[in-house]
Amino acid sequence: MKLEDGISSPILYSQQRIGLKGKPFKIYKFRSMSLDAEKDGIKWAEKADPRITRVGHYLRKYRIDELPQLFNVFRGDMCFVGPRPERPHFSEQFEESIPYYNHRHNVKPGLTGWAQLKYPYGCGKEDAIEKLKFDLYYIKHRSFILDLLILVRTSEIVLFGKGR
Repeated sequence: MKLEDGISSPILYSQQRIGLKGKPFKIYKFRSMSLDAEKDGIKWAEKADPRITRVGHYLRKYRIDELPQLFNVFRGDMCFVGPRPERPHFSEQFEESIPYYNHRHNVKPGLTGWAQLKYPYGCGKEDAIEKLKFDLYYIKHRSFILDLLILVRTSEIVLFGKGR
């Protein structure tokens, strides 16, 4: 990253997300996008997003960009398994237009979740609706066994690079 964007470029970044009971918190990630990724405003990341750096493609494929979120887990903002936390901008839009969207905030967000395993990377309202179905299923049926299954499947994705 330092070679690609300059020696003074940051490796980590934080971003506001919505957590348990709708409370905002800062999520930490390894930076996978260019420094000016949001110069034109907040946008969804796309499948072949030109804002993603060369190193960022690798970080995302193996989900390495998510590792700093372990800090969020240890701080108590997140769990290992749960619905992925959304940015406030998108969360507000979805709460207004998607029924039951706010039910996601009844549990702590997670590093990984049922929706991440069952649905491809989303980038819009229609994808948010589909992912919500899996999140609500998880919330209704959450158990130690389901969490264990999600963690094992996520490990396979990370170890063998089956993501994106």
